Amino acid sequence: MQRDYPLEKVRNFGIIAHIDAGKTTTSERVLFYTGSQHKIGEVHEGDTTTDWMEQERERGITITAAAITCFWAPSYGGDKYRFNIIDTPGHIDFTVEVKRSLRVLDGAVVVFDGVAGVEPQSETNWRYAEEAQVPRICFINKLDRTGASFERSYQSILNRLSKKAVRLQIPIGEEDHHEGVVDLLKMKAYYFEGNMGNQVVEKEIPESLKEQAQKYRHDLVERIVENDEAMMNDYLEGKEATLEDLKRVLRKAVIENKIFPVMTGSALKNKGVQLVLDAVVDYLPSPLDIPPVKGTHPDTGEEVVRHASDEEPFAALAFKLQADPFVGQLTFFRVYSGTIEAGTYIYNSTTGTKERLGRIVRLQADKREDVKKVFAGEIAAAVGLKDAKTSHTFCDEANPIALDQIKFPEPVISLRIEPKTKADQEKMGMALKRLSDEDPTFRIKSDADTGETVIMGMGELHLEIIVDRMKREFSVEANVGKPQVAYKETIQGEAEVENKYIKQTGGKGQYGHVKIKIKPLPHYDPEEKVPKNAHREPGFEFIDAIKGGVIPQEFIPAVEKGIKEAMDRGILAGYKMTDISAELNYGSYHDVDSSEIAYKIAASQAFQEAAKKARPVILEPIMKVEVVVPEKFMGDITGNLSGKRGQIEAMEDRGDLKVVRAKVPLSEMFGYVTNLRSMTEGRGSSTMEFDHYAVVPTNVATGIIEARTGGK
Repeated sequence: MQRDYPLEKVRNFGIIAHIDAGKTTTSERVLFYTGSQHKIGEVHEGDTTTDWMEQERERGITITAAAITCFWAPSYGGDKYRFNIIDTPGHIDFTVEVKRSLRVLDGAVVVFDGVAGVEPQSETNWRYAEEAQVPRICFINKLDRTGASFERSYQSILNRLSKKAVRLQIPIGEEDHHEGVVDLLKMKAYYFEGNMGNQVVEKEIPESLKEQAQKYRHDLVERIVENDEAMMNDYLEGKEATLEDLKRVLRKAVIENKIFPVMTGSALKNKGVQLVLDAVVDYLPSPLDIPPVKGTHPDTGEEVVRHASDEEPFAALAFKLQADPFVGQLTFFRVYSGTIEAGTYIYNSTTGTKERLGRIVRLQADKREDVKKVFAGEIAAAVGLKDAKTSHTFCDEANPIALDQIKFPEPVISLRIEPKTKADQEKMGMALKRLSDEDPTFRIKSDADTGETVIMGMGELHLEIIVDRMKREFSVEANVGKPQVAYKETIQGEAEVENKYIKQTGGKGQYGHVKIKIKPLPHYDPEEKVPKNAHREPGFEFIDAIKGGVIPQEFIPAVEKGIKEAMDRGILAGYKMTDISAELNYGSYHDVDSSEIAYKIAASQAFQEAAKKARPVILEPIMKVEVVVPEKFMGDITGNLSGKRGQIEAMEDRGDLKVVRAKVPLSEMFGYVTNLRSMTEGRGSSTMEFDHYAVVPTNVATGIIEARTGGK
């Protein structure tokens, strides 16, 4: 079976944005113009293709990333290209979907609201794209809305995201007068006529915009020629570069993340989307344009490289699991090299196991098409893999590779959940496990004191959707407690403790003797070189400083395990401890009585004693909050946020509205949306996302400890 599209004609890209910037509306236009569907679904009518879950249609938001395959022939003519697109959520509670999608995509179209410009989630998504080194095209959408301003939105991209952004288009009119766009490279005006704007009509630039277009074209050309020495020299000598040369150098600069072209239009009013698709073809990379993927050999730890080629050994990364009511578990994967056929065995280098790959499907959001073979550079889903999880690597068993795992943020909010009936009890465990397999930011744990089940996630909406899905997809009825903040504990000082665990019981006894030193651990940096005798992971470092074999090597892992288990239950209020470095520097052993369990208990007891001496504190999640209100409510809003222990960081204008940005503890923000509505006559809006953990003030910590321990 042959590949139907050559690699240079494949584009894997995502559509990312802040909530309500018009991502899904843009995706629907993409499907319509590429001929994948004959009717445009609208978010406000609840009939979109990519928002196919009931919860998404009811709320008018995207919750899960939807994968779409479609085909596009550029509007200026030429061959068709295969697009593998992922429409991602904009709500911060589902940020995991953006992070994992960007890990496997080659490019992104970043959509901005033409009224609001850059919003908080735009910044977070941009940061994820920076981490993944993904080339981007910016699309300033909603220029038909009252208060829309291309120039203001463009300036917000320059000020808050990147100075590398440059205008590729300017709009013809704004708000009610938005008619089309001017292409600054071609110096032509484009209008969108016919049914749903499907006819792209090229005309001369209106007289009123010619001078402005000339000025901005000059800026654009200067930015492009900076990236090519020969072209720069010609430009300085006054020679005019050809359109082909300018597009060639711009493509190279976009792929190298040196330029982010900015385009504009209105997806809802069917203006500008086809030109964005042309730009995806012209400027975003094919799998051949991005650097080869790097991984490590699972056995030797040596670096292994895979190029985007069907001839190389097979390597793919699972980036998403999805429970499908018709076919069972779907495992989405991106193939980096080689090919894989349905009916063959797939080797999972993360678990070291093999599974039969029964079916492979290509997705059209919730519809699926069976395929026999998947090639390098493609995105597909496997049906029915039992052991696969997000971040697992699939590869050729004879040429193994382990690709870098995707790092996910920690949950910041929790709630207690219990089944309503005995019948629900068994089903609830299975449902929660399935949902946590799908979503790495959703965690489940049992409270050791009460035996209750606690679920943790990224926000109130995240957990609300989880409970709703349990009810609808798994028919589990549950009682749910109030949301709780996911506090943590840490230490601010150093302490050293020696502890012996000795137990004599007539026969073989138990003997473990350790001396450990603990201190605060600076923030986790995966790039930092860790000494050979240390093991580091987020929030914890273990250093083996034993000299002269006073503790045999086989007992050292038991010491680390004992410390880690002790950290699961903090000593102030029982919250998980983090950001601690523990050094094992002395001890002894007994020829007969020493055992792993004895060292584990000795280390656990030593750690708890040391933690009490090392100035323990409680940490709380601090949220980045943005509130948008009419000016007359500004005083009330800033006063209210300050009263919530908030720090006001910036205030700015956004059209007729005022924007307040602040950092506020999560514990103070429950029910804020309702309060905000009553304070602003229903005219205020807010967004909130996790920023960092900070030490809780002493007076607040006392209340937390009393509530948690019942004042004991």
